[in-house]
Amino acid sequence: MSDNHLLKVSDDSTLGNVEIAPEVIEVIAGIAATEVAGVASMRGNFATDVVERLGKKNHGKGVRVDLTDEGIIVDIYVVMDFGISIPKTAQKIQDNVRQGLLNMTALDIKEINVHIVGVQMETKEELNQEEV
Repeated sequence: MSDNHLLKVSDDSTLGNVEIAPEVIEVIAGIAATEVAGVASMRGNFATDVVERLGKKNHGKGVRVDLTDEGIIVDIYVVMDFGISIPKTAQKIQDNVRQGLLNMTALDIKEINVHIVGVQMETKEELNQEEV
């Protein structure tokens, strides 16, 4: 890892260096997590929620990447749909994120921690149907 917090992907520097910013890992992990059935949304903060309301999608929302000496640790904060198996869905999130990062970056991740921060009781579609 270099001083500006980029991950060095390859030691073969005959053509140059390949480095990946942690933000790229956040985006890949965020997209992979939202692809899993049962994930209602990713947890963001006030700033990311305001930006999304203005029309810009933040794919890294709800993902934190820590670069440690032991390896890369990914923390994912999700809101689950009501009625699904949380342990099975969390395992699917871990598997999907690990596979997505391995396919796109060839990086081996030390830990993928899934934090359930809420349960969504009804979907927006169900709420809209009740209003009609």
